[in-house]
Amino acid sequence: MKARPNLDAALTALADPDRRRAIELLGKAPRRAGEIAEALGLPAPAMSRHLRILKQGGLVEETHPDFDARVRIYTLKEGGMADLKLWLAETEKVWAAQLTSFKAHMEKKRP
Repeated sequence: MKARPNLDAALTALADPDRRRAIELLGKAPRRAGEIAEALGLPAPAMSRHLRILKQGGLVEETHPDFDARVRIYTLKEGGMADLKLWLAETEKVWAAQLTSFKAHMEKKRP
């Protein structure tokens, strides 16, 4: 399989259930960090750490509205899960081929 440099960072980011829930929220609409924290019931410092890891994983990005540079709006990063999707598709093909071979092998052994 082809090396995917962002795959490990994306998988690390998605390993935490709170970060997966944040991704689900951002899939519905862009949000401020405080809105995400409130929706998930997390304190602001914890949410900040989660968002930093999601950004490092290439899954989310932040923008600042023109009216206030202190406000950060988080959105899903376009193509952020591309490496993950490709890896999953390749892995699924490998497993499907192995299971097909195993099935054929077992069917040959039947009397």
